[in-house]
Amino acid sequence: MLTQFRSYERSARLLMVNQFTINLGFYMLMPYLAAHLSGTLGLAGWLVGLVLGVRNFSQQGMFLVGGALADRFGYKPLIVAGCVLRTLGFATLGLVDSLPALLAASAATGLAGALFNPAVRAYLAAAAGDRRLEAFALFNVFYQAGILLGPLVGMVLTGVNFRVTCLVSAGIFALLSIVQIRALPARGDEAAPADGGHRRAGLPSPWRGVLANRPFLLFSGAMIGSYVLSFQVYLALPLEVRRLGGEGEFGTAAVAGLFAVSGLSTILGQTRVTRWCKARMTAGRALARGLLTMGLAFVPLLAASALPVPAEGPGRWALAAVPPALCALLLALGTMITYPFEMDTIVRLSGNRLVATHYGLYNTICGIGITVGNLLTGAALDASRSAGLPALPWVALPALGLACSAALYGLHRTGRLAPAAGPAAAMG
Repeated sequence: MLTQFRSYERSARLLMVNQFTINLGFYMLMPYLAAHLSGTLGLAGWLVGLVLGVRNFSQQGMFLVGGALADRFGYKPLIVAGCVLRTLGFATLGLVDSLPALLAASAATGLAGALFNPAVRAYLAAAAGDRRLEAFALFNVFYQAGILLGPLVGMVLTGVNFRVTCLVSAGIFALLSIVQIRALPARGDEAAPADGGHRRAGLPSPWRGVLANRPFLLFSGAMIGSYVLSFQVYLALPLEVRRLGGEGEFGTAAVAGLFAVSGLSTILGQTRVTRWCKARMTAGRALARGLLTMGLAFVPLLAASALPVPAEGPGRWALAAVPPALCALLLALGTMITYPFEMDTIVRLSGNRLVATHYGLYNTICGIGITVGNLLTGAALDASRSAGLPALPWVALPALGLACSAALYGLHRTGRLAPAAGPAAAMG
């Protein structure tokens, strides 16, 4: 892995390390924000949900704008702007206690992600060239390492004071901003004309072009299932662990184990899985099989729902911990299969033009899908408990995986996932 990392140009290596640091700073703070808002500041539950929801909405709703701005003004300015804005947002979260200031800070942190996420991915795709697939696999290793380490660092800092956590996280993003300014070369959408065309027409014109790219839109819709399924590590699986294992130390440890299984398996296996898949299958087949794997990940929970639940003791603990852990492992494997091919397919379907705008719209579509999917998953979990049908969610989620896998395979068989012939083809 280290040899592969060193083989990329400096800008690509810097982007990978940056993503680790971005996730470190983000996840050392965000898991503990709700407790700070409700506990230290004493906000009502609906206000806590409002503050957190504003962050998510400002990020998901502005991805398309961030991507279009990156294609127009270059990737580096948007990466720097996002890091600076998140510095201000996280520092403010630790220093204020009024609701308007908290909402403004939360919105700023979300907008920051919308600015730098599409730009980072488009920059990495350009810097890696023909080695995009391997670069995105390695990028995901750094991404997951930040997610895994961030909450641990945050737990230590929050044990001192949540304000310390906010200021340290803000300091990380401030340092990132300086590093980007000094060390990251300027780069932008080199396939776009320097004048006229999309740049002269303003932002709405490239939006219209991307929205006319039908293969890309079909692909984005089919990939929503992968995000809904993978998000269950944060929603359905912890709820199932706590339903059977309780809210005590065992339940807490078992939930932490889910995240450890997911993160460590990706760190240790991502590059090997990508290398194996690349040698044996096309991108379309890999995507379809990855979604199939993610759907089948819930089969252990479906099988466990047919077993009698012991009243207490090791049997109940095993039932609470082992099936969700197997599910988390298979979800991680499915994500390892799909993620590099997913990122590469977006570039190919864009015709290597307005790449950041395509990434921005893709993130927006999948973000909306995650919101709707989580609402439906939550409804299925509630219905399963009230109706005494514990298998209901574990039937619905595999069905979603199978449907999305079939859709991707259909797109592959009909040639809609093939590389675009050029900008004209990419724009429909």
